Amino acid sequence: MTEPQEILKQLLTGVPLSERQSQAAFEQILSGSWTEAHIGAMLALIASRPGGPTVDELVGGAKVMRRHVTPIAAPATGGRLIDTCGTGGAPKAFNVSTIAALVTAAAAPGRVLIAKHGSTSRTGRGSAELMQALGVNVAATPEAQTRCLEKLGVCFCFAIHHHPAMKHAAPARKALGFPTIFNLLGPLTNPAGAPRQLMGTYSADLAQKLAHTLARLGAQKAIVVTSHDGLDELTITDTNIVHTIEHGAISTRVVDARSLGLGHAPFDSLVAATLDDAVRVARDVLAGAKGPHRDMVLLNTAGALVAADAAADFADGISQAATAIDSGAAARTLDALVAESNA
Repeated sequence: MTEPQEILKQLLTGVPLSERQSQAAFEQILSGSWTEAHIGAMLALIASRPGGPTVDELVGGAKVMRRHVTPIAAPATGGRLIDTCGTGGAPKAFNVSTIAALVTAAAAPGRVLIAKHGSTSRTGRGSAELMQALGVNVAATPEAQTRCLEKLGVCFCFAIHHHPAMKHAAPARKALGFPTIFNLLGPLTNPAGAPRQLMGTYSADLAQKLAHTLARLGAQKAIVVTSHDGLDELTITDTNIVHTIEHGAISTRVVDARSLGLGHAPFDSLVAATLDDAVRVARDVLAGAKGPHRDMVLLNTAGALVAADAAADFADGISQAATAIDSGAAARTLDALVAESNA
């Protein structure tokens, strides 16, 4: 057994953990072997290091998190399985990835399955709060989530119900009061084992690091994005850095929403200040309202469709997303998810 003191002494010297050491440490943490003091010290040492966690530390931690997750049985047929969970940590716009998950399912029935992983937020308007406010049963059992995937092509995976081993780290994380490596490991641990992902994050350095992490973890296809103004979504407020990971290879490009026919808008126009605002925005977008909120959802849905190989490119994905909204299919998908998750 790797003693926590050995790990902490190494981190204090500025030497990051190897993948093997990271796996050993996180296995012991999630098994309840470390004290709150040891856990807090390790998390703080990694978080305070210039550059934060390394790819080795992320890969090791994610492998352990995946072993400890309460899984969802993904259907064997029905489409390519994808998640749109991002890391958070950026200025909070409205719930783009959550709405985009619904639109993606509506745009590609039979071609794409969306296991949307998400949680609550310190703002009180995270993906779990929004889904619950829209009527979705966020406490649905894994069996019900599988049923939603099979029937509707989408389910919501509330993180707190799928990571019971995280209870061992919860007191230390709460006491620290700032984001830690666990905030990055969660989005790498989809309960349905989705091999495809659209992941947004808040900095160019972290986006590159997560791209290499997903490649090492064997992602079938993933797209990691950040904007030049620091948003953790594909955005219309600035240009976007887009890393595409496919079978271990990484390619990078810049995507400008304006070149795809979408409008430019300032960040302030995208803010949902309260949960009620977030619900209103979601319902307006799904009802077909035009404007910057819709354009953000179209762009991020396109990213998910490209990651799922259900769209030839971003332009094709935007077209499919617009059709899903304007035909009423996206709104019907939400209604069906509300009904099925509560059945």
